[in-house]
Amino acid sequence: MNEGKIVRVNGPLVVAEGMQNALMYEVVEVGEYRLIGEITRIEKDRAYIQVYEDTSGIKPGEMVYRTGSPLSIELGPGLLGRIFDGLERPLDGILELSKSPFIKRGVKVNSLDRHKKWYYKPIVKKGDTIEDNDILGTVQETELIEHKILVPPSVKGKIIDTVEEGNYTVDEPIATIDMNGDRKELYLMQKWPVRIPRPYSEKLEPTEPLLTGVRVTDTIFPMAKGGTAAIPGPFGSGKTVTLQSLSKWSEAKIVIYIGCGERGNEMTDTLTSFPKLKDPWTGKPLLERTILIANTSNMPVAAREASIYVGITMAEYFRDQGYDTLLVADSTSRWAEALRDLGGRMEEMPAEEGYPSYLASRLAEYYERAGRVRTLGKPPRYGSVTVASAVSPPGGDFTEPVTSTTLRFVRVFWPLDSSLAQARHYPAINWLQGYSAYVELVADWWSKNADPKWKEYREYMVKTLQREDELRQIVRLVGPESLAEKDKLVLDVARLIKEAFLKQNAYDDIDAFSTPQKQVRIMKLISLYGQKSQELVEKGISVKRMNEKITIVTDIIRSKATIKNDELEKYDELEKILLKQFEELSKEV
Repeated sequence: MNEGKIVRVNGPLVVAEGMQNALMYEVVEVGEYRLIGEITRIEKDRAYIQVYEDTSGIKPGEMVYRTGSPLSIELGPGLLGRIFDGLERPLDGILELSKSPFIKRGVKVNSLDRHKKWYYKPIVKKGDTIEDNDILGTVQETELIEHKILVPPSVKGKIIDTVEEGNYTVDEPIATIDMNGDRKELYLMQKWPVRIPRPYSEKLEPTEPLLTGVRVTDTIFPMAKGGTAAIPGPFGSGKTVTLQSLSKWSEAKIVIYIGCGERGNEMTDTLTSFPKLKDPWTGKPLLERTILIANTSNMPVAAREASIYVGITMAEYFRDQGYDTLLVADSTSRWAEALRDLGGRMEEMPAEEGYPSYLASRLAEYYERAGRVRTLGKPPRYGSVTVASAVSPPGGDFTEPVTSTTLRFVRVFWPLDSSLAQARHYPAINWLQGYSAYVELVADWWSKNADPKWKEYREYMVKTLQREDELRQIVRLVGPESLAEKDKLVLDVARLIKEAFLKQNAYDDIDAFSTPQKQVRIMKLISLYGQKSQELVEKGISVKRMNEKITIVTDIIRSKATIKNDELEKYDELEKILLKQFEELSKEV
């Protein structure tokens, strides 16, 4: 490979000359420390390189070494339960090698353990013809996940040799195929360039909800498997806790959590809490289906840009095995700031607020890699990649470029409101500003698996909250006493919706996670309360009188934290008491 020579160093940007025949997005090693970098612009024999490590001490005249390969990651058994940096270097491996809590520059560590043996069960045999994404065999990576060993994309041929069932490392050949006369060995591990989406057979409509156990994100603004969501919010509104709740409780088989440019203490909390958590769906340790990528704000800014692509490529790899994966990124604002920093150093023409003009296209490329698909290969499989990303608009301004651009590409919007957070209403998702484009698509699933009236209950609650907001404008002008009784009832039911359904304590053992069945039982009680109250108001009974006599409302509000997911028969008792109290009150008419 040709070698170049450094002529300029500007923070993470290094310019090298003598780079004839270099390729865009080719990985290079920079300077004496052999720092990892990637070519992002080529002008004649001059290459502009964004370096993913600290360039302090690097000076003009030092050499740049080409690798001839794009930025790629290793995919295979050994990913789950690990913590990587933004370049897929395992932090435990770096610690063992460097004997230091700090990441040394130029450190080279294999992403997957080359010494650990995995018990491999082949399902193909000698003489079989295989092609892209076929399953060669399986490895039981954790108790929760069976890792399917795939034929790398663009590889097809006849198997001329294969190993027996047994223990193998990721770099030992497990099969040899004939590709038009050329022999090619296949391994438990494969590599894939992170900037190129992995191929699939067909993209499908997302019709199944991604259950999270969080009532507002399951029912009011539901997410579908293979969907996209943005969670914008100002500092202190609960973005990180909301994303952690999604990661901990979501129904996705694989969760990939990217701490992209966030504060170190928040990432530390994530890294220390996840190993202690139990998967609510299986009772097994949550880390057995989780991958953590830590790229905190004190790490080199250029590595933030790579971490997003590393995470989405891992998600696509598990999708190709037939799993539903969830990618959580906290936050894409820090990623966009890295683009702005690098664009400025490369003297690119800035657009709005200094962000590069290609910000929209980069965000589009990222979110377009989400989706539910029919995969390539045999046997037939269906998998999905769901993307939920935090956005951190300065001062909570949703009109700033990153937030407003993101809204063009996502189909679920969970806006966090600082006024709700200050009022201790969590999750602080604003029920008036948020939206979901998946309501109609997932309604059929809810109808079949939870309650045929789910959509009816949801629409009642949403319309009540919207009407309450209109009435609050009137109350501010003329006071609550001027309202008609039917309007006072709207305020009363809206309060019940907020207290009994929308508020949820992420740190309460019972309230942190609500099954679909529990959610619809609460919704049913709210709808029943609204219906019976309306009948009594029309007969002339005041809302004040109802509040005095219908005392079971307090128990309905508390039920979210007192009734466990497997004790739903207790809602039958609440319903009986509610109906009895309304019946007694109706006798006063």
